[in-house]
Amino acid sequence: MDKNVRVRFAPSPTGYLHVGGARTALFNYLFAKANGGKFILRIEDTDRTRFQEDSLKEIFESLKWLDLQWDEGPEKGGDYGPYIQSERLDLYKKYALELIENGNAYYCFCTPERLQKVREEKEKNKEKQGGYDRHCRNLRDDEVKSKLESGIPYVIRLKIPLNDTVTFNDAIRGEITYDTNQLDDIVLLKSDGFPTYHLASIVDDRLMKITHVLRGDEWIASAPRHVLLYKALGWEPPVFAHMPVILSPSGGKLSKRKGAASVMDYKKAGYLSEALVNFLALLGWNPGDDREILSREELEKLFSLERVSPKPAVFDEQKLEWLNSQYIMEMSAEKLLEEVRPLFQAEGIEKEDEFLIKLIGLMKQRVRKLPDFVNNTKYFFKEFEEYNAKAVKKRFLKGEPIKVLETAKEIFENTDDFSAENIEKLLTLIAEKLELSPGGVNPVVRLAVTGEGGGPDLKDTIELIGKETTIKRIDKAINWIKNRG
Repeated sequence: MDKNVRVRFAPSPTGYLHVGGARTALFNYLFAKANGGKFILRIEDTDRTRFQEDSLKEIFESLKWLDLQWDEGPEKGGDYGPYIQSERLDLYKKYALELIENGNAYYCFCTPERLQKVREEKEKNKEKQGGYDRHCRNLRDDEVKSKLESGIPYVIRLKIPLNDTVTFNDAIRGEITYDTNQLDDIVLLKSDGFPTYHLASIVDDRLMKITHVLRGDEWIASAPRHVLLYKALGWEPPVFAHMPVILSPSGGKLSKRKGAASVMDYKKAGYLSEALVNFLALLGWNPGDDREILSREELEKLFSLERVSPKPAVFDEQKLEWLNSQYIMEMSAEKLLEEVRPLFQAEGIEKEDEFLIKLIGLMKQRVRKLPDFVNNTKYFFKEFEEYNAKAVKKRFLKGEPIKVLETAKEIFENTDDFSAENIEKLLTLIAEKLELSPGGVNPVVRLAVTGEGGGPDLKDTIELIGKETTIKRIDKAINWIKNRG
């Protein structure tokens, strides 16, 4: 294990943390853990026009919910701070000017109007190479000096070497080569004094001693420019690893329009953080076998870049639901109550913990998301308005349901022991008395007592609903069937 490994997750607070960003954060975190390294959180807030304070708060909240604890960064501190880019502006200007001094960057005084005209002209001529036309690249020193003294707004651009190639090794995708003539002279420092992502991320990665840059595939096209920027500054680049693209189930790259909900939306929808982490870990990585359920400890031990595939990964929400159901089944009813209690309270349901723990224990094999505990158990707390129509056709409109229910009512009324164990005996007694199989009795009683055609074990259901309510509902069902007839 390399204890010098240092990786970073560097979100921009211009929107919520979506699942693609969360996957990137997770892979960085797991890589650090697997190698005994450090996981750094850095906030890249240099795009001030799109900065949102609420987004910044949600990024912190999302990472904490996923339990991706950072070793250095905001709220934690560290030896290489500050970890918020807007607090590091002097550093970026210093290195931008250094690049001008050594001839690897230049001042550009082109107006936005001129740049727009250049873009339109290139599109009109269908030129493959878009971007800036390098108009200011070869201005004489006296011209530059005059424009600066006149206070003309400027940006600083990287001077990309012409007629050359740039090659870098991606830890996931192998060797990648670009023709430098296809790369435009990117802006490093904007006219407002703020750096672009390109300059700020390279300077910060260097000064924060980042050894590996694990990021989304959308940054592959920028990687050759970054390699050239490292070279221009005389620095050795880190190891690059670009994550596989995440596709939506319907095809196309997962995006906000194609189901890339925020991390906190998944929390609100009733997913457990452990299930979402497990699911995200398998989007492009595998443990080397066919296991689909892995604990946090296993993920932290097994993760490696060698097992990350460059092939696209499909965001299968049905698989996420299944995984969530597995985690719910494995979690204790007591721990689940902590997650579910606010959902019951939101419905105005206030019950003692002992009752809710029993109910959760009864239901946890049958739910996929946390709200199911509330949505599928309402008959335990209040009267239902209607019977399940499909079940009515099978159970109330065939056979002799009134005889079954009247017998059940009589037997239930004459017992003081309403424990699940005794109820099971009583249900058997009803069937024997009527010379029916349990299949001819239990579904009829269930529909009368719950209004549903299915659900958890009937004996446990009746025990929780209680004797008084059970008999009252059987009476109601008898009247309903008679009136219908």
